Amino acid sequence: MDCKTYARLPSAVRSVQGGCLSIVILGASGDLAKKKTFPAVFNLFRQGFLPEHQLQFFGYARSRLSDQELRDRLRGYLKAGGTDPSKDAATVINHFLSLVTYTSGAYDTEEGFIKLNEIISFHEVAKGGKEGPTRRLFYLALPPSVYPVVCKLIRQHCMNQRGWTRVVVEKPFGKDLASAEALSNQLGELFTEDQLYRIDHYLGKEIVQNLLVMRFANRIFVPIWNRDNIANIQIVFKEDFGTEGRGGYFDEYGIVRDIIQNHLLQVLCLVAMEKPVTLTPEHIRDEKVKVLKAIESIKDKDVVLGQYDTYKDDPTVAPNSTTPTFATVVLRINNERWDGVPFILKAGKALDSRKAEIRVQFKDTPGDIFKCKKQGRNELVMRLQPSEAMYMKVTVKQPGLEMSATQSELDLSYHQRYQDIVIPEAYERLILDTIRGDQQHFVRRDELKVAWQIFTPLLHRIEEGKLPLINYKYGSRGPLEADELTEREGYVRTSGYIWIPSSLK
Repeated sequence: MDCKTYARLPSAVRSVQGGCLSIVILGASGDLAKKKTFPAVFNLFRQGFLPEHQLQFFGYARSRLSDQELRDRLRGYLKAGGTDPSKDAATVINHFLSLVTYTSGAYDTEEGFIKLNEIISFHEVAKGGKEGPTRRLFYLALPPSVYPVVCKLIRQHCMNQRGWTRVVVEKPFGKDLASAEALSNQLGELFTEDQLYRIDHYLGKEIVQNLLVMRFANRIFVPIWNRDNIANIQIVFKEDFGTEGRGGYFDEYGIVRDIIQNHLLQVLCLVAMEKPVTLTPEHIRDEKVKVLKAIESIKDKDVVLGQYDTYKDDPTVAPNSTTPTFATVVLRINNERWDGVPFILKAGKALDSRKAEIRVQFKDTPGDIFKCKKQGRNELVMRLQPSEAMYMKVTVKQPGLEMSATQSELDLSYHQRYQDIVIPEAYERLILDTIRGDQQHFVRRDELKVAWQIFTPLLHRIEEGKLPLINYKYGSRGPLEADELTEREGYVRTSGYIWIPSSLK
């Protein structure tokens, strides 16, 4: 490609140029690959973010499939909405699938990886020549138990000789501090830190991506984002369904490992961190680590655990399981900005609604001449899913002749404000970041270690049965004790007020 042609490319495409790109998805026949990974790379492809003429996708798994059989499995998960009107949906999907090849092999023997390398090399030469630069991205849509052996075989047989090699690994990164450190040591012997991408898809969500901009680009938030004005902060994840076929996996890990120790803790870091020196990935991740190091040890009185009443009806769940499906954990950050402000992390399955949100509740207004306490406190709510939105709960005058106050909201609902913009899925953004070499939204090794240091003592106490497990009804708010805990921490619920997404108004 000559310089003039390169200059005419959209900036999004230019940012990932640099030779033949091979995206290898290991575990290609599994649910994660077909539901998340392949649809994500397809959406990047159809929007022009990938170099169409120097691109190939490779699936690798133990299942004995032909190229066409894998393509047929993937087809139903690919949606071509918003494509170039000159190309119908079927044409775009067929073009993408024509770039997908499949190799069957074991995860613990050399033969399959030798064969995989030969196939990748063949396509690299065919599309970029023998001397052209190449790039290889390996996405491990696999159980963490096979990461070490798979990474060892990639290192031995599939490393790129004419450009970069990057490896994306999915959570969970271990089960406690010891296992996480053992895994980090094993992978660290094979790859440098800039070759490893520990993916936490919550960091790719649109509202999470907006946190740094909202906090540090708006003068209005700078003076109030501290212990003097904020009473408490809740980070909540709720699902209105149970394990839904994932009982075996979930019963091994539980809600604390599955959601709180990674997803919600990552969000907490972005809410609580200081302004980084620059927006370079390392400066941002440095500030996140500082927050984690300032978190105090978790006390039993700051934890409520629950299990929904029909959890053990799942045949893949142990009949005597004591795995929590609900947890509320209060974290306290011992620094100048946040001393005394409880961070309440709550996650649960089989609850009364499905949502993930950050709720910053401000202190009561001093000199309350309008009796605002009856209306409720000011809150900034950032809805991660569904119906992405940010809204501020404020007290206003009720229209009419009387001077009476009521609560309303200043509402930024994304689907109303940005109707012509397609909000990307988290996996799309993070895979594109991997291709660009941007590790800002990935978990660094020291960050992972400190996160496990915070939660490992609690997890061990849970496994030893030292904390009570409270039964709650499927479809409820969870254990009553969790609401009592948040009330003790100073959270004030607003009675009679319900925020309605603009899309439903």
